[in-house]
Amino acid sequence: MTANVEIGLAMENFVAHPASPSPSRLMRYAEHAESLGFDSLWLWDHLLLGTTKAFPVLDSLSMLAALAVRTERVKLGTGVLVLPLRNPVELAKTTATIDHLSNGRLILGVATGWYQKEFAARGVPFQRRGKITERNLAVLRQFWTEHEVNGDADEMVFRRAVMLPKPVQRPTPLLLMGGYVDRVLKRVATTSDGWLTYFYRSQDFAESWQRVREHAEEAGRDPDTLKNASQLPFCVADTYSEADRKVKDFLARNFDQPEWSKATFESAIRGTAEQCVEQLLEHIAAGVQHLILVPWEYEENQVEELASEIVPKLGSVSHRFQGYAS
Repeated sequence: MTANVEIGLAMENFVAHPASPSPSRLMRYAEHAESLGFDSLWLWDHLLLGTTKAFPVLDSLSMLAALAVRTERVKLGTGVLVLPLRNPVELAKTTATIDHLSNGRLILGVATGWYQKEFAARGVPFQRRGKITERNLAVLRQFWTEHEVNGDADEMVFRRAVMLPKPVQRPTPLLLMGGYVDRVLKRVATTSDGWLTYFYRSQDFAESWQRVREHAEEAGRDPDTLKNASQLPFCVADTYSEADRKVKDFLARNFDQPEWSKATFESAIRGTAEQCVEQLLEHIAAGVQHLILVPWEYEENQVEELASEIVPKLGSVSHRFQGYAS
């Protein structure tokens, strides 16, 4: 087992209407998670969400900026930001600013997106989202790293364009890419720093991660330089059946399973503390480097039990949490 595995938490920046996400609750949640020893906090990203049922969403980047000044150590990520919907020049400025506010703690998770209503509202061609993702990624990296940007990118024209300050992290903040199908896994391997996946069982993660590594090798890139992170639902309870019932109800009310992927609610880490430990170890054995857990109902007692009863039993990944073990 590697000592480099990190443990993060997803945050509740979207909820089902008529409720509304609470910035003050997110602040408290973040401060508490940091005090317990978690490595990272992650926000979901949508401009619009919901059709028959609305889901109010707080903007991920705005909230990351706020969290950056309320925390000191924990890494802050998007899981995932819909890259084709963002102007890459503005995104470069905003993310560099967040990286300065956090003193170099930003992780930018991006993906091409799937919710057509958002693309229509932004005037972005849905069928071109893959190409637009690649364009935006290239422009973003240019403004992150180059002193002076020159050239054209579709309707964008750069003539001695200088954007300062650069991000704190050099050469860039860690940029992870989400996606499922093989052409996207190839894009992950060749254009990003690694893969961020959603609700994959350990065996499915291992198979797709191997494809990412193969694509990297074929492109002449060292696959060992790539990073990965895996988002997984989580529920601890007195029995497996109780946890299974609770987490599946929570997921059915709040999340989707993309039909074109291996994402499944069966990926949930659930059961007694001992059963959760066994399941997490399976993911670590499959090669997951950064576990991002989505606690049932984002309840603090779930987070506390994870920190006190589960992570300390994961062996060498648990050193930050030892003080909270019972």
